[in-house]
Amino acid sequence: MSRRDQIRMTPDEVQAYLAEQKVITVASIGPNGRPHLTALWYYPHEGGVATWTYGTSQKAKNLRRLPEATVLIESGDSYDQLRGLSFEADVEFVEDTEQVTAMGIALMMRYSGAEPGALAPAELRTFIEGQAPKRIGLILRPTKIASWDHSKLGGGY
Repeated sequence: MSRRDQIRMTPDEVQAYLAEQKVITVASIGPNGRPHLTALWYYPHEGGVATWTYGTSQKAKNLRRLPEATVLIESGDSYDQLRGLSFEADVEFVEDTEQVTAMGIALMMRYSGAEPGALAPAELRTFIEGQAPKRIGLILRPTKIASWDHSKLGGGY
């Protein structure tokens, strides 16, 4: 078995890793043809991830022009701890304000450490409702996934 095969995450491990991590780096193609990288908060969604951004942001403009992205999530401070996931994704836009509000609430609840399924406080809902008209939701659906977990090598290289 190749080293590449040894470190590949299973589909269940990929989903667990997505649920555990907090920041993704999203690459889109800028107007000059160069990659545009952005760090974003996200939440796992239907095998991929969902997030939101300002509708007038550069990443939104890039993704409207070409609704494809590459996403990177990585962790580990030494070779034997390196784990990560890179995936190419088709991007779906969510522009309905109620849906964008729900996405914003899901993000803020996740990053506030709220228990899954907990109700959002009224003040948070009010804040998100004020933000939602300026934002769009992004759903990034993987089309090709590469993953690695060097801890599977048991300290060997």
